[in-house]
Amino acid sequence: MPLLVFATSNAHKTEEVAAILGEEWQVEDLRAHPGVTLDEETGDTFEANAIIKAVSGSRGAPGMLVLADDSGLEVDALGGAPGVRSARYAGETANATDNRAKLKTELAKLPQDIRFTGRFQCCMVLAKDGEVLHVTSGSVEGRLLTEEVGAGGFGYDALFIPDGFAETFGVLPADTKNQLSHRARALAAMKEQLDSLT
Repeated sequence: MPLLVFATSNAHKTEEVAAILGEEWQVEDLRAHPGVTLDEETGDTFEANAIIKAVSGSRGAPGMLVLADDSGLEVDALGGAPGVRSARYAGETANATDNRAKLKTELAKLPQDIRFTGRFQCCMVLAKDGEVLHVTSGSVEGRLLTEEVGAGGFGYDALFIPDGFAETFGVLPADTKNQLSHRARALAAMKEQLDSLT
């Protein structure tokens, strides 16, 4: 079974990737590779930050396939914010609860008679020994709520209803989310490349 190192310490993300890739791949993250450090995310696009993470992670894990993603939420009424700062929207030490609180505060400042459209974006980069092998991306359109609904998922999931559904990612089953999420779509494209390497 080939090994894929996912350049994150976020257990939720790792579980999602492992579930989507299935039993053909052994997925580990940086918790299993504590000696691997990632360079600071200084890019102004999801792709730039994913490349930084994948390349620096693969330099620290010689000979291994390293996958990195950068993803976030773009809200049209907020000019695309939080965007690449989704994980740090409420500050450098913010957690998901802080970020959701800030998003709700920002949306509450806007006219409430408009539909808050937006999307989750994800860029994935596969690297080995400091070289980029492949780049994929995926997105899912939807609308934002001003109050959280559901306790499932993570990040902004409880505030986001994907197009074609009536419930948030915080309510929808994981299997459903794993078929249509931005990460699922980027990973589905990446899986073709991964399978070609085995």
